[in-house]
Amino acid sequence: MESPIGVFDSGYGGLTILREIRKFLPQYDYLYLGDNARAPYGTRSFDIVYRFTLQAVEELFSRGCRLVILACNTASAKALRTIQQNDLPRIDPSRRVLGVIRPTVEALGHLTRSGHVGLFGTPGTVRSQSYTMEVAKLFPGMKITGHSCPMWVPLVENNEADKPGADYFVDKDSNALMEADSEIDTVILGCTHYPLLYPKIRKALPSHVTMISQGEIVAASLADYLRRHPEMERTLSRTSAIEYLTTERADSFSRMASIFLHTPVCATQITLS
Repeated sequence: MESPIGVFDSGYGGLTILREIRKFLPQYDYLYLGDNARAPYGTRSFDIVYRFTLQAVEELFSRGCRLVILACNTASAKALRTIQQNDLPRIDPSRRVLGVIRPTVEALGHLTRSGHVGLFGTPGTVRSQSYTMEVAKLFPGMKITGHSCPMWVPLVENNEADKPGADYFVDKDSNALMEADSEIDTVILGCTHYPLLYPKIRKALPSHVTMISQGEIVAASLADYLRRHPEMERTLSRTSAIEYLTTERADSFSRMASIFLHTPVCATQITLS
């Protein structure tokens, strides 16, 4: 039976994670699902994000995935732990769902020198305190300062990321973060849309500040996971195939996904319930 690696996001941002995963691990098959019809997740409640994410995970499981990556910070923050602890034992204890927050936090240990870390994220991710809690477990002395950027995702999804109008919001939010803690020397781009704003964020932040974009970190973490879990790695199909699913119009998704991936995309529309 075909068993692709499932990659889920509320919209398009997870494509930046998928792109890096495929660079690291090109041999496997992938199935990407974007819940674009119900995006964004960033301002939704914990209960709604959990319910939507579980529907997506179950859809990917039904299509043969045994391993699913939540390539979405909001879903990782608000739904991952409940799915892992409550739902997987019921659905199938041999399947796995992984997120993007823990591998990102693990990388902080060898990146920050001051121990002061900034976080750009959606309102939902910042409000969840998920990064703060994960840091407290792994690096108790480290300080996380979160700043929500509600305009950044709309800028990206309206193809304004490289336009002059985006500068105002990136500058405003970057200044606010550094004013909140001037000792910050490392900043997490805690939303998978934000890499498309990377050049503007890099320009807005002080030159000594290290920026963490999650794609490479999550890809390396997944490769390490598969090395440590050969029983999962053996189940994965290997034809380098990729399929895209969306809950929005397929032509709209394909057009926008092509911007994120720099390659033509052909998606299929589905319904989650």
